[in-house]
Amino acid sequence: MTITITAFEKSPDGGKGLARDTRVRWALEEAGLAYQVRLVSFDAMKQAAHLALHPFGQIPTYQEGDLVLFETGAIVLHIATHHAGLLPADDNARARAIAWMFAALNTVEPPELEREAAIFLEGGKPWRAELLSLIEDRIAVRLGQLSAHLGNADWLDGAFSAGDLMMASVLLRIRSSGLLEKYPNLAAYLARGEARPAYRRAFEAQFAVNAGKHL
Repeated sequence: MTITITAFEKSPDGGKGLARDTRVRWALEEAGLAYQVRLVSFDAMKQAAHLALHPFGQIPTYQEGDLVLFETGAIVLHIATHHAGLLPADDNARARAIAWMFAALNTVEPPELEREAAIFLEGGKPWRAELLSLIEDRIAVRLGQLSAHLGNADWLDGAFSAGDLMMASVLLRIRSSGLLEKYPNLAAYLARGEARPAYRRAFEAQFAVNAGKHL
């Protein structure tokens, strides 16, 4: 059955890999799966046809036969559990990889999203600088904890897994902030993720859309 995902017709990040469809593209590439992309505009995302796929009017969505999914965590977990390449065979290692997926989305990413909201929505407000400082302190706590766990290892728990895919995707959101510079091992970890051929294919496909050259 053909896999179809949705993505921004024109991504707000200009194709820098921060749109969440990049995570799904990456997982599909790691699993060696062919897929199609249906591009949607911001107006179309709020229409009934798209809301039937994603009740919150966002991207990406995932369709395969009768199955329709939304939320990148759920989509990547589905791909990982049904295809080789993203989860270990050992039951305990598999469970830990899934735990790291949840940690990326539920523990590391939330303060990053708060920071983005403060930057874009609180501009000109007198409390903006103080709010940003508080949020960045919370991000620093999480990065310090993550850095301590990773140590000198290449990946979070042995071989590369969906947990690393999701964590690297989350860290990408703050690379331009300078907050990763205090943690050389995390910066190197992110670079290893970006160097994976599957990631490069996913990034280039998403970038091509925004450059007007669909691959």
